[in-house]
This record gives sequence, structure tokens and C-alpha cells, in this order.
Amino acid sequence: MPEYRQWDIVRVRINPEDRDAHPAVIISSDEIAGRAGYVRLNVLYCSTKRPAKSLASYEVMLNSADGLEALTKVDCGFLYAIKKDSIINPWGRVSVERRRAIKQKIVECFGLL
Repeated sequence: MPEYRQWDIVRVRINPEDRDAHPAVIISSDEIAGRAGYVRLNVLYCSTKRPAKSLASYEVMLNSADGLEALTKVDCGFLYAIKKDSIINPWGRVSVERRRAIKQKIVECFGLL
């Protein structure tokens, strides 16, 4: 099993009944993400941004600077726990600029101010 790190973008099906896998951003710490003894990770789920849709107040945009082919919105308002073995493959890594935006959005969404 590959060693994952915080801010890696991976491809996963959050729900087994999902037809397609989507990108997800790992937000678990490096200690948890990289240690074999931990079988679950916390992630933020992502989806392709449609041209006519604007971002919701709880979303941040990722793009090719993050290793993605299409504009992709990250839902920062809900944390998912996934099994590491459900990851299909790594996809990219969130750029430093977008990490700041995601952290700030999580603080706002969860009222952690």
C-alpha cells in the first residue's frame, strides 16, 4: 500500500454504490496518513465544476496547479472517513495557495473561529 500524506489528492468512491470515483483531498495528518497501522483517513470529497455553476460558500476550487485535469470543487463543509484500501490511485497534491484557502474554509464552515 502506498504511503499517503496530508494534502494528497486521491481517487476514491466515497459510497460503494457510486458509479464513478472522484478526487478527494486527504486532510488526516502525515502521522495518520503515512502509518500502516491506521486503516482510515479523513478526506474532503471533490467533484468537477460545471461551467454554469458558481462555487457554494463551503467550496474551494482546485485546478491543474493541483494536478487535476479539470476545474474541481472541494466540499469543505463535510469530512468523510475512508478506508485506505478504498483508494483507487493518487491523483495530485494540493498547492500551497489552495491549502490556505481550504484551511480557512474549514474554519469558517465548522465555526472554529
